[in-house]
Amino acid sequence: MKRIEDLIGIMARLRDSERGCPWDRVQTFRTIAPYTIEEAYEVADAIERGNLSDLRDELGDLLFQVVFHAQLAREAGRFGFEEVVDAIAGKMIRRHPHVFGDAHERSPAEQSERWEDMKAVERSGSGGGDSLLDDVPITLPALTRAVKLQRRVARCGFDWPNSDEVFDKISEELGELKEAVRAGDRSGIDDELGDLLFTVANLARHLGADPESSARAANRKFERRFRELEHRAGACGPPVEALDVAELERIWSEIKAQEG
Repeated sequence: MKRIEDLIGIMARLRDSERGCPWDRVQTFRTIAPYTIEEAYEVADAIERGNLSDLRDELGDLLFQVVFHAQLAREAGRFGFEEVVDAIAGKMIRRHPHVFGDAHERSPAEQSERWEDMKAVERSGSGGGDSLLDDVPITLPALTRAVKLQRRVARCGFDWPNSDEVFDKISEELGELKEAVRAGDRSGIDDELGDLLFTVANLARHLGADPESSARAANRKFERRFRELEHRAGACGPPVEALDVAELERIWSEIKAQEG
């Protein structure tokens, strides 16, 4: 059974200037970052598919990314894997006083609010930027970042009081998008479409939903239905490309009705 120390040793060997891997030796924080993001998405994909065997493997790949970044930092004389563990362990203990201290236990919603309070205190104590939004990562998926920005500003009261007003705002943004389309305003279309998507993300937040998860579920549903459409079209004659719109819509409606 391998231990974390073995993985750290493997990483150090891969980075060895004489006996290491040529590819691993030339990597930097910046070049490795895209792989780190990719591995996190593959973890999420395994979870969405309910495949625990794949999840085990993908978690290993993601852990290796952490070890890789820690090795780069160690070589730069900044920190190592041990310091990464110390930092996250200390943070978890500090942010869970109801578990590791004498604070009263709260509901999940109250605890989430308290968590954000503690993060805000930590940001101010670390000499963070002048804005509430300074540390919201720009590399997050757009809808995820939209929700994070909205949650952050909602803490100072900059928010709609309920989802009904967000629905109204969506209707307003949709109308502005239609106007831009009618005017043939390419720049305006891009701008208004962005506003519409941003507001839809806000609606998801008000409804307690994750827009990225909802979008992924919609993608999976569409893919499943279209594959079934291709199967049915091929079984009854011409390929899907040869069917007219009316026939495609008929089969599509049948598939939707059978799924319920």
